[in-house]
Amino acid sequence: MSFEMKQLGDVTVIDVEGQLIVGNRQELKQRVLAELDAGRRKFLIDFSSTGYIDSSGLGVLVSLSKKIRELGGELRLANLNEDLRTLFELTKLDTLFHIAGHRDEALASF
Repeated sequence: MSFEMKQLGDVTVIDVEGQLIVGNRQELKQRVLAELDAGRRKFLIDFSSTGYIDSSGLGVLVSLSKKIRELGGELRLANLNEDLRTLFELTKLDTLFHIAGHRDEALASF
């Protein structure tokens, strides 16, 4: 599992590679919180290279979404594979997150 963060204009793009699970969720959370502390307010998490998210991974996404919104920011998710999209639908998290099919679609939605 690895994360790659980069700035595209005023949007912080986080590419998640591998799995978002209990063993690495804190790293993602800390990196996003550091960006929030630095004044960043627009975030896009791209899951095009992610095969699996466990319940703790979902929990950290919910927590980050809440924190980002509290600070007046926005979070978008993009490129969920069919299994991940089904997971978000079954847990009703598709109603909490703005989920885009592709990165460009997500970037255009800010």
